[in-house]
Order: sequence, then structure tokens, then C-alpha cells
Amino acid sequence: MSGLAVWLALGLLAVAALLPLAATLRGPPRARGRREADLALYRAQLAELGREKEAGRLDEAAHRAAVLEVQRRLLAAPAETGLMEDRRSRWVLAAALVAVPALALGLYLRSGIPEMPSAPYALRHEITTRDDRLLDDLRARLAQLPPDSPQARDGWALLANAERGRGHLAAAAEAYRKALAAGFDADLTGQLAQVLLEEGRSEEARDLLAAALPRAPGHVGLRFLAGLAEAQAGRPESAKAAWRALLADAPPDAPWRAMVERRLSTLP
Repeated sequence: MSGLAVWLALGLLAVAALLPLAATLRGPPRARGRREADLALYRAQLAELGREKEAGRLDEAAHRAAVLEVQRRLLAAPAETGLMEDRRSRWVLAAALVAVPALALGLYLRSGIPEMPSAPYALRHEITTRDDRLLDDLRARLAQLPPDSPQARDGWALLANAERGRGHLAAAAEAYRKALAAGFDADLTGQLAQVLLEEGRSEEARDLLAAALPRAPGHVGLRFLAGLAEAQAGRPESAKAAWRALLADAPPDAPWRAMVERRLSTLP
């Protein structure tokens, strides 16, 4: 394929990718709330994860972990009642229509190397080894801090997130537990529970959440995860009870209500 044909093909692909954005600009203006936009984004992410799983690009464990992460962000998303002016968003979208392709082309012309081969195994192994050393060094430094200090909490939480991102769930769970040694934190407890559920340790997650909920009875994330732990442990009736109670206490416009209702509908 000639160089001109390659550039024409890339240009057509860029135009096709931006057509939905252009169609949005042509539609009538309307006001959108922050929570509506967040909910639409998370629904799109969940749908995309479903397609990736059906296509065989995600196995069951990776799909479950990704879905849990999307649900965590949905439950943690702030609920804003104010409306934002759609016209400002349209100006941003219009600018993006021009700026994104131009920026991408400029970066490619400056530093793009289409003939560059993929990273060899030796290089990937070197990067992994380097990351292991960095995390081991961080772990050693944290061990020297008072376990109940705010610095230790933040450091262990950072390490837990890094290990979780690398797929090292057992190491992430251990780091989250050490972060919680500085004192109870509902959000960190929820993250630990999610890691345990991703790892298939549903009973351990259930016990953790049962101990945490009396200390944060209104925490939506913990209550949702408690139902999820029951569902994964094969106790659908307990899961239904937990999620129905959560919905009963939720405002009618809670952005996560539809997600919990869908979860309920999948239980036997």
C-alpha cells in the first residue's frame, strides 16, 4: 500500500470515529445534569466490557474485575443536582473535533515510527523487574513508618492500588489491610472488599463488610458490596434483602439505582 493510500485510510478512520461527536453537535441543545452524564458514561463502559467478553478478549475474572471497578466509580460519583449549560459543552466538542485530529497528526509526524516492532519479551521483563524493585523499596520504606500514621496509610493505599493495577490481588489485599491499620476508613474498606471479591474470597469479603457496616451504616458502596458478596457466595435471598434495603433508603433520582435494580433482576 502506498504512503498516500495509508494516509487516506487513516483520515477516513479518524472521520468515522468523530462522526458521532459531530452528530451530537447538530442535535438540539438541552441541559444535562452531571449525574446523568456520569451514568451514561458508566453504562457505556459496562456495555463495552460486555462486548469485549463476548468477543473473547476478556476472560471471566478480568471481566468481573473490570465491572466491579466501573461500579465502584459509579457509586463514588458525586450526585449534583444543578444543570450545566449545554452550549458551553458544544463549544468544547466543536473544538475537540478540530483539535484532536490535528494534535494526533502533529504528534505522529514528530515522533511516530510505524515500522517500530512491538516490545520484545526481554524489554517487558526488564520493565516488570524494575517495577518489582520499586514496589519492594516502597514496601521496605513503609515498614519503617509507624503503622498508625497518616503517611503509612497513604503509602500502603498507594501500594495497594499499584499491585491491584498489576493484577496482584493477594498483594493488593495485604496492602489495603495495612493501610487500614491506621484506623477505620469506609472507602479503603470497600476497596479491600472489592479485591477480595475479585479474587473469589467472598466469605472473607462478607465478614469484612459485616464488621464495617455498623461503623458506616449509610455508606452506599459498602452496602452494595455486602449484597454482592452474598450473591457470589451463592446466597441470592440474602443478596436480594441487602439490595432491596439499599434501594428502599435511596432517593428516587440516585444515579446508581438502575444498576442495583438490574443486579436484582439477574438473581434467581
